[in-house]
Amino acid sequence: MRYSVPVLALALAVAGCSAPPSEPSPEPTAPVPATTTAARTPSPTPSPTPPPTVPLVLAVHHSRTPPDLTRAAAEGIVGSSDVAEVADETLAVVDGREDPGAAIEQLTQDPGVLAIVPVGAVDERVRVATVDAVDPLLEPDAYPLTVEADEAVEPTITTVTIVGDIMLGRRVGAGIVDDPAAPFRPFAERLSAADVTIGNFESTLSDNGQPIQGGDSFAADPAVLEGLRLAGFDAVSLANNHMGDFGDVAMAESFAIFDDAGIDYFGGGPDLDAARAPWIVEDDGVSVGFIGTESIGEAPGATADSGGTNRLNMPPRTGPLDEEALDRIAGDIAALDEQVDTVIVVPHWGAQYTHAPEPIQHDVAARFAEAGADLVIGGHPHWVQGWEVIGETTVVHSLGNFIFDMDFNREVQEGVFVEIVLWDGEVKAMAPVPYVIDDHIPRPAEPEEAAKILADMRSTSTGPYAAG
Repeated sequence: MRYSVPVLALALAVAGCSAPPSEPSPEPTAPVPATTTAARTPSPTPSPTPPPTVPLVLAVHHSRTPPDLTRAAAEGIVGSSDVAEVADETLAVVDGREDPGAAIEQLTQDPGVLAIVPVGAVDERVRVATVDAVDPLLEPDAYPLTVEADEAVEPTITTVTIVGDIMLGRRVGAGIVDDPAAPFRPFAERLSAADVTIGNFESTLSDNGQPIQGGDSFAADPAVLEGLRLAGFDAVSLANNHMGDFGDVAMAESFAIFDDAGIDYFGGGPDLDAARAPWIVEDDGVSVGFIGTESIGEAPGATADSGGTNRLNMPPRTGPLDEEALDRIAGDIAALDEQVDTVIVVPHWGAQYTHAPEPIQHDVAARFAEAGADLVIGGHPHWVQGWEVIGETTVVHSLGNFIFDMDFNREVQEGVFVEIVLWDGEVKAMAPVPYVIDDHIPRPAEPEEAAKILADMRSTSTGPYAAG
C-alpha cells in the first residue's frame, strides 16, 4: 500500500516592505507543526499449511476379531515393531505405507500378518483394529493415528445391515400374539442404528386361502410389521418360496398390506415389472440399489399380468438354469449399476441344511458380478454358508435363519447378519454378526457359540474369507 503526505502552504511575510502607518503590524504567524508518517508495521509471516493426513490403520485377516488397541500400543506397533501381540497371538507386521496394495494382498492370503496401511487401501476383505475404541472407517476424523497424504479424506459414510430369513407365522406367530415386536427386540437398537436395514420376509401377511404347502405354509399377522418398524427395517425382500403359501388372493392382499403400511419391498410384486424392479435408497447423496431373485419354486413366478416373485429357475430346485431369465436379470443389474453407487443382489437359492453352496450358485453369482453387482447376499438354505470373492464382488451364499421356529438341529437355530460400511458407495468393510435363536427369538451369541457359527461359515469359504 502506498501512503500520501499532504503539502502545507505557509504564509510568508514579504521581506523589505513596510506597512502603511495607519495599519497595525500583522500578528506573527504561529508555527505549523511538521507532518510525520507513522512507521509501517511489517505483516506477520503466515504459518505454513500442514500437509493433509489420513487415518493410518492396522488391518488383520478377515477371520480374526479386530482388536481394540490403546493408542500407546498402536503407536508402538507403527513405530518400531516387527511383530505385534494381538489377542495372545504373535502376528508379523507388514509396513504397507509405501506399497499398501501389496500389503493388503499379502494380508488376505496370510492370517498371521498385521498390515499397517493408509485407510484408502482397505476394503471388505480385511478387518481393521480400533484404537481407543475409535473405528477409522466409521469415525475417521476422531481416529488418532494418521499419515501424510496427497489429500485428506472426507467420505460420505453409509452403513447397511442385511439379515437372513424372517418367518413370523406358525409357532413364532402363536408365541407373539401379545407382543408382535418381541422377536426383534434383542437386536432392535443395533439394527435400527444402520442407515439402511433389510431382510428376507418369508411369510405372507394374509391366510385368505388354502395352505398350499401344508404345515410349511407361513402366514403372519400384519401386526408383526410393528417389529420391522421397531428394528428400523427400510425394506424387505419378497423373493422367496413362501410368498404364495395361501394362494394368489392372499399374496395380493400381502402386497397391499405392505403398501398401506408404507414398508417397501422388492423381489416380488403384483406383476413381473414390479417383481423385477430394484429398490433404491439414497442416504446423504449416496444411492444403494437392491435386486431380489428367487430360485426355489413353490411360490409363483411373476408374469406380465400376475403376481409372484422375480423367478430365476436353476438347480437344485427349479430345473436347468434359465439362461434367458439370467440374461434379463443381468441386464437389470447392469442398468441399476448405471443409476446407483452400490448394487446389492439378494438371491434366494441353493439346497437346504448344508454349509456347502451348490456349484451353480458360484456360476450365477459370477454373472451377477460381471453385470455390476458389488455384493451378493444370499439366503434360503437355513444354515450359514461360505463367503467368496468373484472379481471384486464379495458373495455371501447364505446368512441362515434370523427369526424362525425350526429347532430340529443346532444349525437352523443360528446364523449371521452382515454389517456393511460404504465410503461414497465403495464397500470398505463387511462384518458377520453371529447370533443364536432361543424360543424363536434371536439373541447375541456367546463367545463359544460365536466361534462355532463362524467356523461353520468359514468351513466352506474361500480366498480371504477362509478359516485362518
